[in-house]
Amino acid sequence: MLRRLLNGLKDIIYPQTCLACKRLFRSREPEFICSSCRERIALNIPPLCNSCGRHLNENSLKSKICPQCLRNRLHFDRAFSPCIYEGVVKELIHQFKYKGKVYLGKPLSRFLIDFIGEYDLPIAYMDSIIPMPLYKLRLREREYNQSQILSQHVADAFGIKLLNSALLRCRNTKQQAEMEAAGRFINVKDSFMVPEKEKINGKNILLIDDVLTTGATSSEAALALKNSGANIVFVLTLAN
Repeated sequence: MLRRLLNGLKDIIYPQTCLACKRLFRSREPEFICSSCRERIALNIPPLCNSCGRHLNENSLKSKICPQCLRNRLHFDRAFSPCIYEGVVKELIHQFKYKGKVYLGKPLSRFLIDFIGEYDLPIAYMDSIIPMPLYKLRLREREYNQSQILSQHVADAFGIKLLNSALLRCRNTKQQAEMEAAGRFINVKDSFMVPEKEKINGKNILLIDDVLTTGATSSEAALALKNSGANIVFVLTLAN
């Protein structure tokens, strides 16, 4: 009785605002989205493309590769994403990435951690986790790297070494969101470098980013890692 009363008072004094729909809601525990928005999260369910990890339509089931991956050679071995980049998830990633909501890194990383467990991803065979790097000027402007925050939570959850400086951006490329698919691959060409190749040589790497669209950025980053001796490069993103 007393607990219900205290929870009721908390709801009155500290109303929670859903970061997706912006409406006030009640919850006994601190939440970042309401139950209605949580139910509307679009999950990326099998069958999945054996390259980029997108959901396959009926026409691609036989080849197990989506049409986009058939057109473009991607240099990572495989990519995985727990969510589809739309609606609630898209709004949350936007808040996390551009609006300074750094605290969203922990709840968003749960999607990655739970996905790894549910689909039995070979996380035990990964030697290191590397976050997708930001160019130094963009990092200075944003003050944090959202991919590094996600990577830290995943690394802690599975006890895997996190290499924050093993992969660097050496060119300040244009924003990929502003470009068509073909232009994205050209835009990121030769934009990554590996300063300490001995940390990469012969290793299996899990590269973590927030979103995979065409796969151009992840592919170019994977190419730099492969050229530095990486054995396997898997990519894990929140959404695709």
